[in-house]
Amino acid sequence: MLFLSFVFIFFVSLPFHYISFLSVHQFGKGGNCYICGSYKKRTRDCTAHFIRTDLLTAGVLSNLRQVTEYAARHESRFVKLLIQQNEIGGKRKTAAATKQLEQAQERISEVSRIIKRLYEDNVNGKISDERFMELSADYEQEQRELKDRAAALQAELDKSQAATVNAEKFMGIVRKHLAFEELTPTLLREMIEKIVVHECSYDENGTRRQDIEIYYSFVGKIDLPEA
Repeated sequence: MLFLSFVFIFFVSLPFHYISFLSVHQFGKGGNCYICGSYKKRTRDCTAHFIRTDLLTAGVLSNLRQVTEYAARHESRFVKLLIQQNEIGGKRKTAAATKQLEQAQERISEVSRIIKRLYEDNVNGKISDERFMELSADYEQEQRELKDRAAALQAELDKSQAATVNAEKFMGIVRKHLAFEELTPTLLREMIEKIVVHECSYDENGTRRQDIEIYYSFVGKIDLPEA
């Protein structure tokens, strides 16, 4: 299926280099393969990286069927799985992050009130300029650290919220393609964001192994539970 050459954008690990749109070349007797565009053009320090199109197609087709079949049988469980795999670590961790954020925000407000009182005490002559500078510097440093921490916690919570939205978006795409028979450009463009192709390796018997990882639209990698 030569349309794969314009559907997929590949990445390679070990080493991790970007592979541009891949070229299709004859491989063996009548077969085709995708080779690393960077290696071919010598634009990057990359290896002679390739994967046969029939193996890639079979791997992607198999994984897509596993995902869609599981989603069809266990839709609510599947959505929950997507959320769990993309949020910060489950409901307990989300609740803990929310509580920590609230505590940080309360302390930021408290420190602001303390700094204001210090300023007023300095103006009224209750504390010296030297003491005011010393204390205010400490509180301002604490406040900066608290704000950084609050921003990090908010980012985590935003990610959790986005995980729910993205899971529903991907599920909407899955529902459209539950009964697919073969890979098509539309199916691939809608469901797959990218594929990671690893370097091949050989075991002690000389058997060749090459791993690929599929990153789905909105949700990334999907690790289904074992049957």
